[in-house]
Amino acid sequence: MTDTPATAPDTSVDATLRALLADILGLGEARAAALTEDSGLFGELPEFDSMAVATVLTEMEDRLGIVIDDDEIDGEIFETYGNLLAFSLRKVTD
Repeated sequence: MTDTPATAPDTSVDATLRALLADILGLGEARAAALTEDSGLFGELPEFDSMAVATVLTEMEDRLGIVIDDDEIDGEIFETYGNLLAFSLRKVTD
């Protein structure tokens, strides 16, 4: 079974991002899998604090093979899972 080119990166980035959050924040697979586009992250998940932000960014670069410049980061990216996923997808396709 093959994915279409339009959905393969989306699925891969989503799975990678969920695994990354499960690992770094200690959410576990079930909580990470339950995240929706509207799920709040920073300020909503006690595990997602300012120290976790730096670790998440570093792991995103490593696991997704991207480079994130300091000027690309703002608080909106970490408001919801959907925002973080959208940012990740933009970086992967750049």
